[in-house]
Amino acid sequence: MDGDPQLYDLAVIGGGINGCGIARDAAGRGARVLLLERGDLAQGTSSASTKLIHGGLRYLEHHEFALVREALAERERLWRIAPHIIHPMRFILPWTPELRPRWLLRIGLFLYDHIGGRRTLPPTQAIDLRRHAAGAPLQPGIAKGWAYSDGWVDDARLVILNARDAADRGATIRTRTEATALARAGDGWRIDSPGGGFHARAIVNAAGPAVLSVLGRAHERSDSGIRLVRGSHIVVSRLFDHGFAYIFQLPDQRVIFAIPYERDFTLIGTTDRDHGVGDPIVASEEEIAYLCDAANRYFVRALTPADVLWSYAGVRPLVADGSNRPEAATRGYRFDIDGGAGEAPLLSVFGGKITTYRHLAAAAVDRLAAYLPILKGSDWTAGASLPGGDFPMTGLADLIAGLVRDYGFLDERTIDRIARAYGTRARAWLGDGRALGEDFGHGLTQAEVDYLIASEWAVTTDDILWRRTKLGLRFDREQVDRLRTYLEERR
Repeated sequence: MDGDPQLYDLAVIGGGINGCGIARDAAGRGARVLLLERGDLAQGTSSASTKLIHGGLRYLEHHEFALVREALAERERLWRIAPHIIHPMRFILPWTPELRPRWLLRIGLFLYDHIGGRRTLPPTQAIDLRRHAAGAPLQPGIAKGWAYSDGWVDDARLVILNARDAADRGATIRTRTEATALARAGDGWRIDSPGGGFHARAIVNAAGPAVLSVLGRAHERSDSGIRLVRGSHIVVSRLFDHGFAYIFQLPDQRVIFAIPYERDFTLIGTTDRDHGVGDPIVASEEEIAYLCDAANRYFVRALTPADVLWSYAGVRPLVADGSNRPEAATRGYRFDIDGGAGEAPLLSVFGGKITTYRHLAAAAVDRLAAYLPILKGSDWTAGASLPGGDFPMTGLADLIAGLVRDYGFLDERTIDRIARAYGTRARAWLGDGRALGEDFGHGLTQAEVDYLIASEWAVTTDDILWRRTKLGLRFDREQVDRLRTYLEERR
């Protein structure tokens, strides 16, 4: 195998956040890395999150203290390495007497402030919702609450920027390339795909909900089980004009979030429903009605399913821990390694959440270092900016001001969107601004589309509008058709 030009040190199967994070970490340690994704990057669970970088306040109730501590510690690290796509956000937790007692919420928020090493984010503050701006959209009688800190993330771009950085460090990223069969060959693995074969000394199975299916293709089994849990979300027209988000308690002991989204919308979610293999990954009518009813307990403006502009769902591959309720299942992660002495390893990832992806990736690569000495090294990713994020974590406003100065012919909304998607790399395709080409709508130009194809593995209109730019909510059918025609002409 040493003479095979297609030999890699590590092949990662799965182009979600865990797979791309692992590929980035391993490539940065000097390994020859191949990442295989059967569809588009972030096409599944990793673009269907609630868009939060958070510790998980509700997980404290399930005694997941170690997980919450790990996630809280990651918040400011991730903000620091990606300040264009990750932003601090203040969350409003209204208190309703018939649900959890005030003393319990105070204890939870005190722990949340103190167990994760918070440095820059402001602490929890008790507020009077009769006077606070966040109280205006709420039902009369909701008087007391708290404001606490967490973060927002463009989840799909977080995945793509990890892949981009991995590629910049030498990794090969192959989208729309399914690993159909895996077999040990000599001191490594042979990976078959419709377009040909690859060889690797080790494999990471980061296929998310398909993790057991990939193991089956290698004729391997795992003692770890997964519990597929579907989380659904709805997007409606903006319900409030301020920049705060909300976390609402519900009588069934669950919580939902209501978050400012893309300026003109409000994102509400999520549900937790057990999901069967092969079931459609869509928000059901029941889930949509549930989220509307939940929001109606708090907001003055009543919602019905007819108000929903867009809904989406993702399936979380959680570690099967025997929990009775899906929302109580752990969001922690677990690794299984197949491969004894002298055998090529296959590491499978079970569980995880987007906030802890970087730490998970470092731990996975560390586990493989026993088999691949090239992977030995320090946890380097905590201090290395993701592409476009090489500016101070509080410097987004200055970045936007610089783009306004140099590209004033673009409207303010477009510049804001570009800054928050590409950071300092925006200038790589904006150039001097004289060759941006056709505007397909809402500031999406030919130059940006060409960049997404050349540098971010975009192929289809969905890749561009729903995962790379979030403009899918704004494009009409005619604009989508024009973009599709351009992509077809370009091939």
